[in-house]
Amino acid sequence: MANGTMMQYFEWYYPDDGSLWRRVAQDAAHLRQIGVTAVWLPPAYKGQGGSRDVGYGAYDLYDLGEFPQKGSVATKYGTRAEYLAAIRALQAQGLQVYADVVFDHKMGADATETVAAVETAPDDRNRTVSGEQSIEAWTRFTFPGRQGKYSDFTWNHTHFDGVDWDQRRKRHAIYNFEGTPWDSEVSGENGNYDYLMGADLCFSNPAVREELARWGRWYLDTTHADGFRLDAVKHVQRDFFSGWLAQMRAYTGRELFTVGEYWSPALPELTQYLSACGRCMSLFDVPLHFHFFQACSCGGQFDMRTLLDGTLVQSDPCRAVTFVQNHDTQDGQALRSVVTDWFLPIAYAVILLRPQGYPCIFYGDYYGIASHGEPGHSDWLDVLLAVRRDRLYGAQHDYFDHPDIVGWTLEGDDGHPGSGAAVLLTDGPGGEKQMYVGRRHAGRTFADALGGSPSRVAIGPDGTGRFTVPGGRVCVWVPV
Repeated sequence: MANGTMMQYFEWYYPDDGSLWRRVAQDAAHLRQIGVTAVWLPPAYKGQGGSRDVGYGAYDLYDLGEFPQKGSVATKYGTRAEYLAAIRALQAQGLQVYADVVFDHKMGADATETVAAVETAPDDRNRTVSGEQSIEAWTRFTFPGRQGKYSDFTWNHTHFDGVDWDQRRKRHAIYNFEGTPWDSEVSGENGNYDYLMGADLCFSNPAVREELARWGRWYLDTTHADGFRLDAVKHVQRDFFSGWLAQMRAYTGRELFTVGEYWSPALPELTQYLSACGRCMSLFDVPLHFHFFQACSCGGQFDMRTLLDGTLVQSDPCRAVTFVQNHDTQDGQALRSVVTDWFLPIAYAVILLRPQGYPCIFYGDYYGIASHGEPGHSDWLDVLLAVRRDRLYGAQHDYFDHPDIVGWTLEGDDGHPGSGAAVLLTDGPGGEKQMYVGRRHAGRTFADALGGSPSRVAIGPDGTGRFTVPGGRVCVWVPV
């Protein structure tokens, strides 16, 4: 069975030129060749910013770049026809396609409505700081450019429980609509973290649930996507996605692999969410990302023995999607936590060269971020991907026994000729470690696939070798 690897095929500052769908279609064969097995594509529907919207300002989920709305027909990434062609091209190469789903909120309403609301405290959404008042809220979504094609459902204030803007007073505040309290069973951050942005969907409303299920069936019939990346799940009532995914899986008769974005560095929050949603999805390993961020910022003082402690991949590897960074952690974003270049190969070795977890590589790290003058790292990422694809098999042995230098080995197996590897990494001055790679390799020679160490390692009759690593680097030793 292939070692699965996902690629997030976009970054926040990708050009607003409608080229992404064409680019990924042309790149499909290359992605398969380097060992990518699945692609996470950005939100494909029209956002409030039209052709400039990254996709998270979701306006019309049925407009995949087909209708003249929000100042354009195409989305930032291209047209509906190009999107569907891209999915077909990826699937023709044997890659799965995961669609980005934004249900938490809607933005860019077509009209306002007068709504009774109370203002709530930003840091405690359960505490009201005003009496009932009438506000003018952007809550009417009628999609005049689409004119009822695919769905005649329109949205009004009864489908939402709050907004953050009163058009009448031209005032920002967090307003909770009278008669529709914040959804329960969401993150307890800020007292109740139901409200995130825009017009916040009320998931206790049966009409909302019915419409999102109707959209999901239409979307799967239209795109034949293989799964989902779910945005902002900690802001959505916990029983919603378990029910929605069950409906989608029953409707298609397919697994529909799904990963949710629950942005928290606290492992207990992630494990509690997985339990509450019936383990219906995987989650991104945000605690591991923050370990990478801390380690690259500590000047070599991070205790590498603890790199995996308190992470989802250590606690629940079958439900962990590991990543180094993504569109939200980029410079200029609210969740900015950039992993610096010197540490990137170390971090990627951790997610790609351990069997635990489902790794996701970031478009910006592979291809670069042109708008910021940041080069891509396809040279060494291709090496790590090839090792993952061809050599990452057999029994595993961990050596997290030194504050600076840690490593692990895979023995390889008979089903994968040439398989087996020894990985050694450090945030400090470098050194060596005796590690066991298996008696099957006795008498063989190992070399560093990344080329950072010109020497070779001879494996002794007991199956061990003395592996080295330069300061602040990672070495990936494989059988010659």
